[in-house]
Amino acid sequence: MRAWLARSGADLLAEEPAVTAGLLAAAQATRGHPGMPEQQVAWQGAIAALRDALRAAGGAAWTVALEYDLMRLEKRADAVVLTDRAILVLEFKQTDASPAALAEAEDYALDLRDFHAGSRAHPILPVLVSGGVAGFAPPRQAPLLWHGVLPPIVCGPDGLAALFGWVQSAAPSSPLDGAAWLNAPYRPVPGIVEAATMLFARHGVAEIAAARADAANLRETSEAIARAVAQARRDHAKRVVFVTGIPGAGKTLCGLNAVFGAARQDGAAFLTGNAPLVAVLREALARDAVARYRTAKAQALREVKAAIQNVHRFLEDGAAPGAGAPPERIIVFDEAQRAWDEAKARRGTQNRPGRLTMSEPAQTLDIMGRHPGWAVVVALIGNGQEINTGEAGLREWGRVIAADPRWGALAARRVLEAADPLQRLADGAPPWLAIDPALDLTVPLRAVRDASVAGWVEAVLAGDSAGAAAIARGAVEFPVYLSRDLDVVRAALRGFARGRRRAGLLRSSGAKRLRGDGLAAEVPAEDVADWFLNVWPDVRASDALEAAASEYACQGLELDVAGLAWGGDLVWRDGAWAARRFAGTRWQAERSEAHYVVNTYRVLLTRARGETVVWVPRGSAADDPFHDPTRDAAAYDAVAAFLLACGARPLTSAAPRRAAAPTLL
Repeated sequence: MRAWLARSGADLLAEEPAVTAGLLAAAQATRGHPGMPEQQVAWQGAIAALRDALRAAGGAAWTVALEYDLMRLEKRADAVVLTDRAILVLEFKQTDASPAALAEAEDYALDLRDFHAGSRAHPILPVLVSGGVAGFAPPRQAPLLWHGVLPPIVCGPDGLAALFGWVQSAAPSSPLDGAAWLNAPYRPVPGIVEAATMLFARHGVAEIAAARADAANLRETSEAIARAVAQARRDHAKRVVFVTGIPGAGKTLCGLNAVFGAARQDGAAFLTGNAPLVAVLREALARDAVARYRTAKAQALREVKAAIQNVHRFLEDGAAPGAGAPPERIIVFDEAQRAWDEAKARRGTQNRPGRLTMSEPAQTLDIMGRHPGWAVVVALIGNGQEINTGEAGLREWGRVIAADPRWGALAARRVLEAADPLQRLADGAPPWLAIDPALDLTVPLRAVRDASVAGWVEAVLAGDSAGAAAIARGAVEFPVYLSRDLDVVRAALRGFARGRRRAGLLRSSGAKRLRGDGLAAEVPAEDVADWFLNVWPDVRASDALEAAASEYACQGLELDVAGLAWGGDLVWRDGAWAARRFAGTRWQAERSEAHYVVNTYRVLLTRARGETVVWVPRGSAADDPFHDPTRDAAAYDAVAAFLLACGARPLTSAAPRRAAAPTLL
């Protein structure tokens, strides 16, 4: 049971508030949380208000769950009251009645809707009980539909009884079994940043790994990685463990679990060439350490930097003359199929010349091979997410493993089955490879609303409108929308991003002409962490909906709600997708690297945990005296028509209130 304490209304009325508060304090101690005198005072005040309200409303048969764990960055709902017709999520504040406090209560209610099986069929009302408010003023109009999460309501402790009475008179009867609700599974799916902070603080590893009922695959993969590490340690062996999977299936989560879990004692690091991911995770972990332990941020960052590293810097340090074995016995190589080939590794980047003399896969095995005894490289393999030139692919990993008898590999069969030879680890059945089906993640986790989005994106980018439309029709409430109006898109994003959910705008880096339709700003590299972590009214935050993140800024990360600005770099022409690049003053066909453009939109279309709202600009009409051929309306019209034919839902005004419960529990 996730509640620290649960009581029937009658039992709570029969128990002295001091006794109830004492039981909560005991539950707090068993969970390792420090007790504070002011917490006891707050509990006794909340319990007294609940008792008075239950007595006045005739709630003896109701159920009250106190301090209900929600695993949203270790937050808890102060109380959940189950009447015979509704679920009330109560957040008590001494004086605060701010929009932020209301959003907190609403966020807890949204978590129950999304992840608690016993809440799906019942209306959920978030309530802020604030000592800064007197009584209760009912809404001018009661909700027409008591379903899903209702708009949050505020009342004073002395108004709780009136609120209970209003709910009972306004809500239709909906039989609610308190005991069954308490025992119903609650299986949250944390976001990457949220999971990283909890794992780094060594909290909830098993719970995060288990994640969701339909995601046994994720648990099995985490166990397979742990098993491979244990075998390598026992046999004094060197192994590369390849973890494959579809976008959003939890590869990064498995990698973080491997680094921050039991392997941490052996020395472990998460390596990625994704600089924005490094910046966001480091900043998030440091902020959490400062808030949790009151440590200095500089000290927190030092520890965090050892755990989350830029892979290019790691390899360059290891390639320096005289460098020995690194402190890490276990490394997780994120997006390992995107490791640089030898030519790119020697060349480096525009801002930093290369120091390597071999490909990044070869350099990785050379560095980790310096360890006497065992070492493990966990290679996370994204499917169809290669978005740049100079990427070696899986073939190079297979070549260097085969060339070094010290190394063996484990992987699922997917690594041998890619149509693209560059993305096949090897041909046939090489003797150095052991097959473990558990190392392939096939269940999409990112899409909290509807797991069908990943398949829909594949069908759309394959040009299969009939297949995509069939997937969309099969969803209870398909979460991909389309609008031609940027203001409507912004309003929709704000409507969907309830509680503390995060919305943001996305764009392709090749969509150079969006500035002509009113979206010019791209998130600067130095602001990426603030974009993902800060909140409005900080204008750098994603939910300011001003600057848009490109595929390079958002790959490996996610938003609760995403607005995708479709650019002129991928247009629908003659029954197929045509990739283009903007050069000088006009678009040019992009043939040799067209797959990178398609992969860019695959990344962008799979960033949302909830709704995705696609904005296709209206462009410039051909009969306009100032017609701009770089923003041709006909090209945009064709894209919009195709996406609508694929099942994207037309959005002509602000976002509708969500009626259906998620389908994933």
